[in-house]
Amino acid sequence: MKYIVLLGDGMADEPLEELGGKTVLEHARTPNMDKLAAAGEVGMVETVPDGFHPGSDVANLTVFGYDPATCYSGRSPLEAASMGVKLGPDDVAFRLNLVDIVYNYGKLYMADFAAGHITTAEAHKIIATLQQELGDDEFEFHPGVSYRHLLVWRGGKDGMTFVPPHDIINQSIEDKMPSGDGASELLSLMTSSQLLLKNHPVNLQRQAEGKAVANSIWLWGHGRAPVMETYAQKFALSGAVISAVDLIKGIGVYAGLDIIEVEGATGYLDTNYIGKAEAAIAALQTRDFVYVHVEAPDEAGHSGNMEEKITAIERFDEQVVGTIVASLDAIGDCRILVLPDHPTPVKLRTHTRDAVPYILYDSANPADGGGSYCEKTALATGIKCAAGHTLLAQLVQGGR
Repeated sequence: MKYIVLLGDGMADEPLEELGGKTVLEHARTPNMDKLAAAGEVGMVETVPDGFHPGSDVANLTVFGYDPATCYSGRSPLEAASMGVKLGPDDVAFRLNLVDIVYNYGKLYMADFAAGHITTAEAHKIIATLQQELGDDEFEFHPGVSYRHLLVWRGGKDGMTFVPPHDIINQSIEDKMPSGDGASELLSLMTSSQLLLKNHPVNLQRQAEGKAVANSIWLWGHGRAPVMETYAQKFALSGAVISAVDLIKGIGVYAGLDIIEVEGATGYLDTNYIGKAEAAIAALQTRDFVYVHVEAPDEAGHSGNMEEKITAIERFDEQVVGTIVASLDAIGDCRILVLPDHPTPVKLRTHTRDAVPYILYDSANPADGGGSYCEKTALATGIKCAAGHTLLAQLVQGGR
């Protein structure tokens, strides 16, 4: 038996007047997910436990089968693992976004939490400048993908509170800055970054091209290295993770899973959907489990772009789910879990903690799901997994 998780980040949404009261997921054309839903179990799952912020870190840990209450220590230690950055017991990692901050009406506002989805090549030049000018034995700047990067504070403090930048789009940042023990050191780095980046060659070029600039860093998602069981210990499975996002790959590292890099995987609308699905099929030839993550619907949700989110969901269905469905005979007996990690409503442009719809499909034991895949049909089944981290065990062990 093979086990497959297909995750469309942030696919779930809320009803929209523009779509006649349908959600984006309900409106999108998704024949392949509908096909699995018609022959599988459809229900709702709570991926964000009470007391936790509805971030992709917590939600994906849950989908991977880990209870965040027992292992979650912050987002950035997971990203550090993906980037090969070792954390000692006294070290603290921080997510570092490159952002575009603008001055309006006497206040600073978060104009773009992703600096116009700056290219990785451009971002690496900026991170190199930050490391050269601000890095030392205490603070280290590590490059990631696009706008997503890492700061490590060796022997640092972790008593601060932060606001994720995607939660404050077009809002004043002046009451959203880091606070608590250690915040003054981080605020100094953020202010210094603004002075360095104002006339950085990358930004001057982007400005000339009419693009958003990366004129500041934004720190959040901090934590120390977690302790987690591997999949071999937890489920007696070998497996692989396929994603463009360091967070997801980092969970895979701690889970003891192989990280498969796919050329053209960007974490955005233009990602290599088919390449990810084909890599998953190849991985299952020698492994028991594969987790395929597609970031594009979430990015469109954060942008507030309904049409792009519809496109992202339809590409996920056609090119990821569809490629897997077309290869079921070659894969053999398998169980497939399809779901988002959390909703990212286009009207809110940030995550919510609402439960999300899932499909649990068993090729060896097809069911009569009797419906399409969306929030409405999932709610109508009356099936709900309140302890979200147990859903992966249902995938592996079968039954409810």
